[in-house]
Amino acid sequence: MSLADRLPAGIGDRLPEDDGDRALLLGGFAVALALVLAATPVAVALPGELFVFFEVGTMFVIYGILVLGLDLQYGHTGLVNFGHVVFFAVGGYTVAMLSAQNPFVGIGLGYPWLVALVAGVLVAALLGAIVGATSLRLRDDFLAVATLATAEIFHSVFVNFREVFGGNTGILGVPTPLADLAGDTDTTMLATLLFIGGVTAFTFAVVTRLTDSPYGRVLRAIRADELVTRSVGKSTFTYKMQSFVYGAALAGLAGGLFALYNGTVAPGYFTIQVTVTIWIGMLLGGASNHRAVLAGLAVIMGLRLLSRFALDVAPVSADAFASIRLIVVGMILVAVIRYRPAGIWGDPKELGVDS
Repeated sequence: MSLADRLPAGIGDRLPEDDGDRALLLGGFAVALALVLAATPVAVALPGELFVFFEVGTMFVIYGILVLGLDLQYGHTGLVNFGHVVFFAVGGYTVAMLSAQNPFVGIGLGYPWLVALVAGVLVAALLGAIVGATSLRLRDDFLAVATLATAEIFHSVFVNFREVFGGNTGILGVPTPLADLAGDTDTTMLATLLFIGGVTAFTFAVVTRLTDSPYGRVLRAIRADELVTRSVGKSTFTYKMQSFVYGAALAGLAGGLFALYNGTVAPGYFTIQVTVTIWIGMLLGGASNHRAVLAGLAVIMGLRLLSRFALDVAPVSADAFASIRLIVVGMILVAVIRYRPAGIWGDPKELGVDS
């Protein structure tokens, strides 16, 4: 049986130019509009009731870069990474340590934020290469444990090495370029959402072109049957390493943007809850489909946003309501896995699962 016969149906039949070109145009327009809003004296007035939507929207586009990186690793290559948050954190802390000025605790070197952002991506990619070199030859379950352990180790390091990473306080004084440029809060919120949304659109375009190319076909062949892929002369470890590093670099980019948006980093922002949210969004939408994983993430974050308003009328305490919300999200995920194992918008034939 040939390699093509072992691949999931429909692979290679898509037109990458459509989604990629649209995402590039959308991303360019969003970034340009954000810079115009921030750099001109035009002020935007937003209703106070919409602030929470803009805050959640900004976190969605940041997490969107994370979920696209994870989908490249798991959805297309089959790598089970339960420590994706560590690359997010490393990117954020690298940017903070290099760019922060006069932090209360921890290191702040005061370099330009753009230099720090590039460094954050590179350091996250380097960590991805180190973790990948030591873990990618393991079976899926052992790889999951190794990446999860890496995330917990780094979380403990960030908490306990207070002189370097600021401990539980974190690193303050990180520059917020768009806020400094725009001046007022309303314009900053809109410009930030547009700018990071544009970066997410660029990321979508890049990963779409990558995974719909012959290179992406090899990644999906590894996910479908690594032994067969190796038998036709493909270095599966090299491809897996590249996919893992690319996903780690995207997580580092997301972490750096988060630091520059938030103005501070702390261990509380980089808990395992981030990884759980990203995984649920990916599985809910449908792994290996970039639009689907973004949609699944939107569903999860939308449910959390709506639940904030439900808390005002719920006859339970805030702690009890938080537990109920987690239970509801878990039940939704169980139902999707039971009745739509490929995800709501996933392709069962491509993933090789029963619909």
